[in-house]
Amino acid sequence: MRLRTTKRNLVAFFAALLATVAIAAPAADAAPPTWRPVKADRWQYQLNPASTGAGTAGGITISPCSRSATSGPPCVKPTVYEIDLYGPDGRTPNTAAVQAIHGVGARAVCYVDGGTWEEWRPDAGAYPASVKGADMDEWPGEKWLDVRNTAALLPIVDARVAKCAKAGFDAVEFDNVDGWANDTGFPLTAAQQLKYNRSIAAVARKYGLAVGLKNDLDQVKDLVGNFDFAVNEQCQQFDECGLLKPFLDAGKAVVQIEYSDQGARAGGFCAQANAAGRSAVLKQLSLKAAPWTPCR
Repeated sequence: MRLRTTKRNLVAFFAALLATVAIAAPAADAAPPTWRPVKADRWQYQLNPASTGAGTAGGITISPCSRSATSGPPCVKPTVYEIDLYGPDGRTPNTAAVQAIHGVGARAVCYVDGGTWEEWRPDAGAYPASVKGADMDEWPGEKWLDVRNTAALLPIVDARVAKCAKAGFDAVEFDNVDGWANDTGFPLTAAQQLKYNRSIAAVARKYGLAVGLKNDLDQVKDLVGNFDFAVNEQCQQFDECGLLKPFLDAGKAVVQIEYSDQGARAGGFCAQANAAGRSAVLKQLSLKAAPWTPCR
């Protein structure tokens, strides 16, 4: 999870235009995943495996029951859980949580950071110094990556996705794949970001997993054919939800996470998200199991 801090500017805008002209979007990946989320799914976004006690597995609370923010059943449960690749120890793939999620008939999405280096990850030493750039604002111990260097980065991504697949996950979602529109310390272009994002999507395909695009709203039109669903943080807060329409038009799921409860009730962002077909949820930045307030 990353609080969205992208700053658009004229350089990024014209870079996006040039990339659109210069690069013809390739056809969607040929091999479809065995499962992909649908618009009707209800998501739990729990990246902090810190819960303990009854009803938990691998630090993840299974099937929390909550009232939806709008009218509906008095108690609803998730059909999809997005959780971190690793369990509470930060080093072991969370197979226990995946099995428990499948045990209640839900699906598990594997959270993997695709665009930044994190000093606490077990494979942090695999990244050469040359690919580590500027510090990520407000996230100590995290640096942007030089996504131009696919020779160095793709083997690391491949190893992570292989762990997702071995643990039994149904899909993978790559975070921080919009470095080109941020201050990374590298002169990244829109075209280079598109190449990298398509490359990591192909890695997920290699392992038969559905793949989600995280944020990177300026490139949605170019990437919708390569990704099975979209995950977005705070599109309502930044008035950007309309940029996700290409996924909805393609019949693909859009997951919307908001961190402010302003307008969450009927007539607010939940009503708008439900009407558009986005699966929206209200969470806190800690991303623990609770509070969890789905919009439907």
